[in-house]
Amino acid sequence: MKMHDLNLPEAVDAHFFDTPEDAGFALADAVARHLAERLLIAPRASLVVSGGSTPLPFFEALREKPLDWARIDVLLADERWVPETDGASNTRLVRENLLQGPASEARYLALKQPGKTPADGLAAVEAALADLHLPLDVLILGMGNDGHTASLFPDAPELDQALDPESAAIVSPMTPPSQPQERITLTLRALSQAGLTALHLKGDDKLETLQAACRNISQVKEMPVRAFLKPGLQIFWSA
Repeated sequence: MKMHDLNLPEAVDAHFFDTPEDAGFALADAVARHLAERLLIAPRASLVVSGGSTPLPFFEALREKPLDWARIDVLLADERWVPETDGASNTRLVRENLLQGPASEARYLALKQPGKTPADGLAAVEAALADLHLPLDVLILGMGNDGHTASLFPDAPELDQALDPESAAIVSPMTPPSQPQERITLTLRALSQAGLTALHLKGDDKLETLQAACRNISQVKEMPVRAFLKPGLQIFWSA
């Protein structure tokens, strides 16, 4: 498909790059600039990232930025409920690829806490995030080909609760049958209204998914990423 075929909502800015490295560098520049500006007026800043392979060039570029990392709180938008030693752990991914060099001074807020299931560990997760200030400063999301983002999966029985803007909860257990692991995710309440929200994508298949999401945009439960396709969103895509 052609990039101009995307029928993006008004005031959504899309940036297209030839390589994942170019996209990662550009996103890192935008994020570092926003965090630096925030730290001029606030004692701390928050950075929420997503897992998977797409963010790796972004992590590698961002971790070298000369920020006051000791005043930055880093956390995941969602996490699989697996030990950090598990290859599927996004915490492990973040520690090994983002929290290195200058960025090792950041405070990491782990979503995976003790407990056999996300429901068992929910109180511990809430305690770990007790000092997290909302709205978030920077939020970097990915997107699956089913239209999920974070762990807001269309088939998760907890989706209604996680998408409820009136709910006081900022985290929710998620048990989508389509996924091999149970998960914990930040809710729409926590994820919405970030100072900078970016959708970081790679590959033509993601453009096709994004095109589908731009149709029937009010049908959020069918493709939860639609909740973020609104003015102010920045999209960073690479081939």
